[in-house]
Amino acid sequence: MSRVSVVIAAFAILLAACSRTSIEVSPTDRPCADIPRGAALFGSWVEDPSSIPVSFVYGEERHDGLGGLDLISASCNETASEKILQAVFSLDRDVELKVDALFNKEFGETEYTVWVENKGTSPSKELKDIYSAVIPFKGGDAVLRGCLGDHVNKYADYQTPLKDTLVSFVSSNGRATHIVFPYFDLVHGDGGTLLAIGWAGTWQAEFSNEGGETLWKAGNCNDFDSVIMPGEKVRSALVVMLPYKGRDRDDATNLWREWFLKYNMPSADAEGNMIQPFSTTCFASDTGLPNSDGSISERFYTWKRTLERLVYEDVKPDFRWFDAGWYFDPRGNTVPSDWYGTVGTWELDTLKWPGKTFLESNEACHKEGMKVLVWFEPESVCDVEDLAKNYGYNPEWADFNRGNRYTNNLGNHDCLEWTLGRITKMMGENGVDLFREDNNSNPVKAWTGFDAKEIEKTGLPRKGITENLAIQGHYELWDRIIDFCARNGKCTFIDNCASGGGRNDIESLRRSLPFMRSDADRTTTALRLSMTTSYCRWIPFHGANTKESKGELEPGVEGGSTFYITRASWLPVYNISEVFTHDVHMDYDRLRATFGEWKKYNHFLIKDMYPLTPWHRHDDDSSWTAIAWHDRETDEAVLQAFRQETCEEPSYTAVLKFLKPDRKYSLTNEDTGEVKTLTGAELSSSGLEIVLPEPKSSAIWHIVPVE
Repeated sequence: MSRVSVVIAAFAILLAACSRTSIEVSPTDRPCADIPRGAALFGSWVEDPSSIPVSFVYGEERHDGLGGLDLISASCNETASEKILQAVFSLDRDVELKVDALFNKEFGETEYTVWVENKGTSPSKELKDIYSAVIPFKGGDAVLRGCLGDHVNKYADYQTPLKDTLVSFVSSNGRATHIVFPYFDLVHGDGGTLLAIGWAGTWQAEFSNEGGETLWKAGNCNDFDSVIMPGEKVRSALVVMLPYKGRDRDDATNLWREWFLKYNMPSADAEGNMIQPFSTTCFASDTGLPNSDGSISERFYTWKRTLERLVYEDVKPDFRWFDAGWYFDPRGNTVPSDWYGTVGTWELDTLKWPGKTFLESNEACHKEGMKVLVWFEPESVCDVEDLAKNYGYNPEWADFNRGNRYTNNLGNHDCLEWTLGRITKMMGENGVDLFREDNNSNPVKAWTGFDAKEIEKTGLPRKGITENLAIQGHYELWDRIIDFCARNGKCTFIDNCASGGGRNDIESLRRSLPFMRSDADRTTTALRLSMTTSYCRWIPFHGANTKESKGELEPGVEGGSTFYITRASWLPVYNISEVFTHDVHMDYDRLRATFGEWKKYNHFLIKDMYPLTPWHRHDDDSSWTAIAWHDRETDEAVLQAFRQETCEEPSYTAVLKFLKPDRKYSLTNEDTGEVKTLTGAELSSSGLEIVLPEPKSSAIWHIVPVE
């Protein structure tokens, strides 16, 4: 049989395999879903796996797509909700290229990742100029919508027409969602496509428009140029595409949010239960001792007073948050203040916590129904010589970053094993339920240093290899921590932080949640509302803080946060930030009321979202902000309205177009008890007038259909 006949036969087998189905999920009933477009795209990949839209140079040959490569094998499997394609091609005798692709039958989402592996005994040819995606989208009047990243841009919203122009994004520091954000809503023609790049390191994307077509090019490991050594495997970014019909931004947002919650989030536990909204608090601000940040001031004698007060006042959160500063430094000394410059041992400081006192404190939390999360920073180490001398670290695993801090190379197998062992040992011995990860350094400088050592050692191109292996190692570290937690009855998701919101790429969020979407989100309500109306469109499950302060590390309002502040903090993760016993003016009646209000309405926060007012900058408090959250199954909603600090308008009319026009609704004001009955048609045309006589005030309206 000729090679052409073999390939044709393989395609026929693939198509037949994908036609066999088990019990099907029902396609979403959202009118904007464009499942046929997603199915057609995936079907074209099944029919011809070489059409996967990647581009790269291998040796002297450029490959736009995988045409011309020998297909070694292909298989298509099907579950109730997904079709899964795997295809393996030969780049040369010993180097294989594998495609993992998927189609979601409920929402029409498609995705793929490409792997290149050297199975031989000598280095591969040079691999470079890689694009994870080179995809044209047809349709005129193209517009790019989205938000920028954390830090400098504070999730600033944008809507950019693309007529005959080029828009580009580059993330170059190694923390993927600082500055720019790898999620995009491309409107084209009579619909659009929601796009995401899954890679926790460097990436780039550009959108070029000419006539009736927009070309999207995206890649990871910027400027990668390396041979692949025997036994090595490198990969592209995960590329995610979700098509939709129409050009309505809210429709697209809510299609994405529902898909994300159902298919992109990790599970709560080993049984696969969905994560529900939850609350946290840290005891560190309530020790009465100097606290530079994190949990540096917590001791074996400080926690009990706080826990007992929380229990007595009936304001117990779901998690005790135990943050940075709990470990010995690499010399084996206690850490009085410098949590940042002493990381790496992951050994509990037994001067602060002698014997089993930390375990006992966690068991006391467990008895009261609270879980415990603990902070780690596994990508960084300090004082490498002492860490090697006292804790068995290998200095070859570290490369200089800045000051006394070094980047820990998780792409090295032995380094990964050492790091994993330190973390799981601490968690296992101390009754810790959930792993919180931070990363407070940009790793690119160190990755470049490791690459230089590789180039010097081998005399071969090795640019970008450290980053690629390190990000793979990082994902593996998380997978194995989650596996450890699953086997030991702990939480099977991770609290994801990288100096705030630095690592919220879509693949990281298949393992983790950002309990704090930004470090800056510990300050003003104006900033918090600004972030909510942009960031929540893309990442539906996350948290902020419940305090207001000028500086991130300053305490909140004396006596506890007000309703205005806490309502602006309504997110699925509710992080209570109060001084529970050392604030003599603490208003526990108000704390119970604000916490109770969030509990009453938090189930809406993982439903459909409708920002009703235009997005405003983080430092603009001169307008109204209003957001509605709607449960499509029950047709209930909750409306939040904020008259901000310098807003001169005493009233705002909320127009609610998502309700059924021929249905009556009962609207209850949470503050006054006032009840109104209006039809959906009235609410979508005349709307609901909300009057707040004073600036810096808020209103909550609960909307329930009348049978």
